[in-house]
Amino acid sequence: MKKILNIIIISSLVLACSSGHKEQSIEDIVATKDIKTIQTKKDELVNEQLIIAQKIKQLDEQLKELSPDRNIPLITTITTKAEEFKHYLELQGSVETKKNVVITPEMPGILTKVYVKEGDRVVKGQLLAKIDDGGLSQQIASLQIQADLAKTTFDRQSRLWDQKIGSEIQYLQAKSTYESAVESVNQLKQQLAKSNVRAPFTGVVDDVITEQGNVVAAGQTQLIRIVNLDDMYIQTDVPESYITSIVDGKEVEVMFPVLGKTLKSSIRQTGNFINPANRTFKVEIAVPNKNKTIKPNLTARLKINDYTSDKAILIPQSIISENASGEQYVYVLKEKVENKAVANQVVITTGKTQGDKIEVLSGLNENDELIVEGARSVKNKQTVKIKN
Repeated sequence: MKKILNIIIISSLVLACSSGHKEQSIEDIVATKDIKTIQTKKDELVNEQLIIAQKIKQLDEQLKELSPDRNIPLITTITTKAEEFKHYLELQGSVETKKNVVITPEMPGILTKVYVKEGDRVVKGQLLAKIDDGGLSQQIASLQIQADLAKTTFDRQSRLWDQKIGSEIQYLQAKSTYESAVESVNQLKQQLAKSNVRAPFTGVVDDVITEQGNVVAAGQTQLIRIVNLDDMYIQTDVPESYITSIVDGKEVEVMFPVLGKTLKSSIRQTGNFINPANRTFKVEIAVPNKNKTIKPNLTARLKINDYTSDKAILIPQSIISENASGEQYVYVLKEKVENKAVANQVVITTGKTQGDKIEVLSGLNENDELIVEGARSVKNKQTVKIKN
């Protein structure tokens, strides 16, 4: 070590002396714009650089002899362990409800009355609005009189027929006339019923679209929107490659970014049709909505558990390298003595990833010690020093 210090001191003195004899600075020499002067100074500096490099090399060789551990790479390690691993497929979906309906009229006419307003809660079958029947009520009343007369005639003819009075043809004509009149009345009553707009299910009036007094067209004019928030679900498209792993009952984590709300649910239904346009199938995830804060068309982020392993070996993706053959490998410590060991290159097969972790399917065992820091700079069979 004393020899090394002497060399360093001598080198410093040489540099100090040479710098002390400088008559001109680099700036001054450049300012002369004299090619010979500038070239001479450059050659001088190059020679000094070569001398310094040689001296550094001599010092480095001496350090290697005095400190053999100096170039052994320092590394940190982790120990593998078997643990439960759940992989999640992350998708985006939107909230839907099968009870979100815009009601249109079944018959044309003037909307004479609207019985509800926005925000009203209605029950199935409740009368919501009335359309002018165009004189159907009067027609029914007239036909009902004829039907009553036909019934009276039929009843009398029936009694006579029972007493063997009159002909069978008279009895059948009276019966036919009566039944035809009843059928005509019933048909008009069914038509009249279409003038009443009723709630198809229990829910809340979300929007009264057409006000009373307007002329409406059958099946076209939008009257009222009714929504029921009790039976909500999320619908999303899943790639066909997951058709065997995404099935009914699978666990799902649902997050609503707008609400800042996360909940647990499960798949209640998977589609049986693969869309040829994008090679996906639909799934439905039930959504509890006790507080009525979840609305139709709300965006949701989904994490669907598509794979679970009870004893998986997980390692950081950052420590995996790849050789020229495309094989993935990591370094496992062997021949460990105190804080030194030999780095052994091991080829591995990997599976699914989650975050910065990846599952190792083959190549590693539980309790293997892997190199983490320094894994990219270590060579196979190289001695390493553990600093953790």
